[in-house]
Amino acid sequence: MSDNVRIDKFLWAARFFKTRSLATDAVAEGRVRLNGARTKPAHAIKVGDTFTANNGATEWEAVVLALSEVRGSTVQAQALYSETEASIARRQNAAEQHKYFREPSVAIKGRPTKRDRRLLDKSGT
Repeated sequence: MSDNVRIDKFLWAARFFKTRSLATDAVAEGRVRLNGARTKPAHAIKVGDTFTANNGATEWEAVVLALSEVRGSTVQAQALYSETEASIARRQNAAEQHKYFREPSVAIKGRPTKRDRRLLDKSGT
């Protein structure tokens, strides 16, 4: 392992994003912050750095424990970072609220299709 890894590669290897290009786009758009500041996709991340990542559905705040440039299993990916207690509490709170009320438009990305529109109308929203 090297001393530092590009942040987009790390986020992909740690399974925050499905593809590396999605990770690169998220960093470029400012949905990923490193040590509280915006960064570029090629910026090097080191052990001990704190980052926040928002993939559109979930937001995490975590500390880097190990580095990897290759995508491994879920167990290996989870060993790369440690989520903060505040982040865990926020995600659990959001999950609890979604359990009782699920926004119908959350599952729809972009403009609804004809089928999506029918389902929305059928559900009464």
